[in-house]
Order: sequence, then structure tokens, then C-alpha cells
Amino acid sequence: MSYQALYRVWRPQLLKDVVGQEHITKTLQNALIHNKFSHAYLFSGPRGTGKTSAAKIIAKAINCQEAPTSEPCNECSSCIGITSGAIVDVIEIDAASNNGVDEIRDIRDKVKFAPNEVRYKVYIIDEVHMLSTGAFNALLKTLEEPPEHVIFILATTEPHKIPLTIISRCQRFDFKRITISAMVGRMNEIVQANEVTADEEALMLIARAAEGGMRDALSLLDQAISFAEEKLEMSDVLLITGMVSERMLAELMEAIKSGDTAKGLDLLNQLIQDGKDPHRLLEDLIFYFRDLLLYKHAPNSEHLFERAKLNDAFKELSEHLDTAYLYDAIDVLNTSQQEMKWSMHPKIFLEMSLVKLMNQQKQEAPAAVEKQNHLETPQLQRKVEELEKLLKNWQSEGPVSQDRKEKSTPPKKTNRPIPQARASMAKATEMLKSANKTDLQQLTSRWGSIMERIKSQNIPASAWLNDGKPVAASQESVLLAFQNEMHRDMMDTKFREFLETVLTEQFNKPFSFITLLNSHWENLKQNYVKEHSSSTEESGEPIVDEAVKLFGEELVEVVD
Repeated sequence: MSYQALYRVWRPQLLKDVVGQEHITKTLQNALIHNKFSHAYLFSGPRGTGKTSAAKIIAKAINCQEAPTSEPCNECSSCIGITSGAIVDVIEIDAASNNGVDEIRDIRDKVKFAPNEVRYKVYIIDEVHMLSTGAFNALLKTLEEPPEHVIFILATTEPHKIPLTIISRCQRFDFKRITISAMVGRMNEIVQANEVTADEEALMLIARAAEGGMRDALSLLDQAISFAEEKLEMSDVLLITGMVSERMLAELMEAIKSGDTAKGLDLLNQLIQDGKDPHRLLEDLIFYFRDLLLYKHAPNSEHLFERAKLNDAFKELSEHLDTAYLYDAIDVLNTSQQEMKWSMHPKIFLEMSLVKLMNQQKQEAPAAVEKQNHLETPQLQRKVEELEKLLKNWQSEGPVSQDRKEKSTPPKKTNRPIPQARASMAKATEMLKSANKTDLQQLTSRWGSIMERIKSQNIPASAWLNDGKPVAASQESVLLAFQNEMHRDMMDTKFREFLETVLTEQFNKPFSFITLLNSHWENLKQNYVKEHSSSTEESGEPIVDEAVKLFGEELVEVVD
């Protein structure tokens, strides 16, 4: 017989052999031994996690000559026939290539016939989400009330594409990604049975590259065994998977930490020349920064590391890079990862990301030293000078009284930008002369769509703008009142150009905005109404009408 791939040779034949899905296998074993299995099952989960294998094991267990049993015996004629595919009563259908209404109608017509060789006829429909809408509709009634001798087992990697009417007629089991430790344990069994020597680190790398799929892990293991000479080592796995070793990642991170752009780019070029995939390399860097961030927040979480090793070099790197830099680095790399998907030259985006990270680190390192010096030496010197002055005053004038001290103490400076607030108040006062209630109502009615457009184009701008609301409007501008001063400042500076562009596009004409704090707006509104109310006594009703037009009757009160 010709050579068979490892994942076919080592396909689970018992439920207990389905790795990493104990929450499912135990439930199914109990159902089988008590003869309480359902007429329809839905197995969903990532690829290579044992869905189809579990379906075939169930088909054997319910038709085993020793049934009811929690596991098939794999020795009777029924079990052997189902394993080899010789028994026609267990039908496996690939919905990707048989997704039409006619194929499902054929199943519906044949389902009423009794099985020929075993007790139960089992239909295993793989990738069931590929069925057409008409095919799903044709399957509905049969799936809900099949004959007593028929069992349906549906398997899919994308359960969200299956109609709820189908899901509600099945017992659903969600297969999860297999853990690295579970995959390594299974691979150890396989290499020992095949008399192959393998390093534990090599198996760990294979498990990480498989991303939770046992079938992918066994395919990579098969390839690595064929590539290795006598012993399967980590270098062999790195070559066939395109992954980067932890040592090379650590060297690259050291270059980023020191801001050595030339060294970092040389290392990157060497890795690319060695055949490393830029996409995989960028992913490895993201995971390494993630491990650093994880260690800083949870030092005992070494078992959760994806790429790094907890050693002295890693600890030193963690102490050198602060949390804010790690967040920024992950954000930069993640943005580049998104852009690389559509680029014909992914290496350029990777180089840009590294240069950006190293230059940022160059700027932050001297800044941190300068900040430390600024915090320590000048403050100490300032205190010494103040003490010397106090001593001289005491010697010449005697102790300074508390009253004199309070008078001589300069008032504390506030952090609020008073000149900027006054400028905004002046602009708002001028703008109110041309504002009216009609324009405000028109803008308010369209404000929801404006916010949606801003959110779709610039999420940070949307978050800062959520604190503000339009309180007055004219034909060319709108006055926005904010609860929080930081939100107002951000919109007035960083996002001014963006918001004015959106408003201009929305109204098809140049449109600007003015920002105020709510407290300033209330004062401005009261002063405006008060001034125009006093003017009313002299000039009559037109001023009141103007105030009503601007603010509405509910906000204008004329006090005699």
C-alpha cells in the first residue's frame, strides 16, 4: 500500500482520541451509552479540530454490534465497514460541491428507505454552510422529523452562515481550538510510535504554527520529519514554516530598544533573504510586543507567552520599554499588517514600521533622561535657593508674618486657556447676530447623519465630538457646547480641519464651527437675552422677536 499522510493514519477512531474536545466527547459518550442520541447534530468549529472524525465515530458507535456503547469496538463488521467506507448506509456528502436543491431533494426522497446493512442510516454533510437557500429550505422538514432509522450530522466552520431554522432543529456542539499543550502531547505519541526523535521546542513551534488545528499540526509534522535528517530540531521547523526563531526576534527587539536603525534593517534583510515571510515576521513582532505588555501587567503569566522566552534579556527589555510605547508599537504594527494585505511589496511596510518604532525609541530615550534630570536637579536647586532667601529675610527683617506671606504669595496659575476662551466667546457673540432658530433646527435634524459619517471616517474624532452638541447655528457656522474642556480643545485643534471638511461636504458650502464650554455658553446666552431684553424697553418688540427667533420661546423670558 502507498504511503499515507500522518493525519490520515492517526485519524481518531475513538471519541477519547479526539484531542482537546473533552467537553463534547464526554457528552456524546453519555448519550451513546444511554441510547439518548439526537436525530440531528450540528458540529461547528475551526478547521482540523475533529468535527468529521467525531461524526464518523458516532456513526460507528450507534451501529456497533455491541451497542449501546460509549465507544465503537472497531472490530465488528459494521465498524470495519464504516471505517473503510464499504457500508452504503453511512453517507458522507461534501456540501461545497453538492449544494443544489436537486441533491438535497434526492436525500429527502431516499431517507424514507430503511438501511440495508446496519440499524441506522447516517448522513454526514460536511461544510453545510455552502448549501444554497433553496437547498436549506428543502432540508428543513426532513431535518425536523426524519424517520426513526435516520440521523443527520452537519459539520461547518462558519455556523453564522447557517439559517437559524436549521440550527434550532439540531443539537449544537462547538469545537474549540486545540491547546498547544494538547497538540504537543498528541505529537509526542505519534513520533514515539514512528520511532522518530524530536526536540520538544520543535513540536512547540509546530503547534504554534498550526493555530489550534490538529490536522494542520500533523501535516507540518509529516513535512518536518521528511525534511529532517536524523533528529527533528527547531531549525528544521523554522525553515519549513517560515517562522522566526526567538533568538532572532530578541536581536531585532534589542535593535528597536537601542534605536539602532542600521542594525535593525540589516537583521530584517537577512531574515527576508533566508526566506522568512514578511507577513509572518510582522505577526511574530506583534506577538512579541504583546508578550512584553503581558509580562509588565502580569509577571506570572509566562505560560501565556506566544513568542518570547522569560530570561534575563527579556526582563531587561521589559524594564527599558514603558507601557505607552508598547501600546503604540502594537498599534503601528497592526496598521501596517492591515496595509500589507493589499500591497505587492509587503517588505516596504515592514521596513517602514521598524524605522518608525526605532526612531520613536530614539526620541523617547533622551527625553526620559532629560525628564528625570529636570525632575531631580532643578527642583532640588530651586528649593535650596528658596530656603536661602527665607534665611536672608529672617536675618534682615525678622520672621515673616503669616499675613505678609499670604499677600506676597502670587496667585496660582490656572491651567485653563483664558485667552482662547475669550476669543471663542467673542466669535460666538459675533456669530449669534446672524444665528436663528430655523438654521439650528435644520442642523440638529441632520446632526445624527453627520455623526455617523464622522464615525465611519474617523473614530477618534467621533469619540471626542460625542461630548459636544450644537446649541446655535447660522447659514455658515455652528456653535458647539462641550461639557469637558479636553474634548473641546481636541476638536478645536486636532480635528478642526476634519470636522469643517465634513460639514462643508454635508451642506455643499463652506461651513465652520465655534466651540465653547457649557458654562461659557450659559453665561453668553444669559447676557445676550438680558441685553436684548433691556433694549426692548427702548425700541419695542423687534428685539424680542429676534431673541425668540434665535433661542425659541421656551428659553426667552422678558423681565419687566
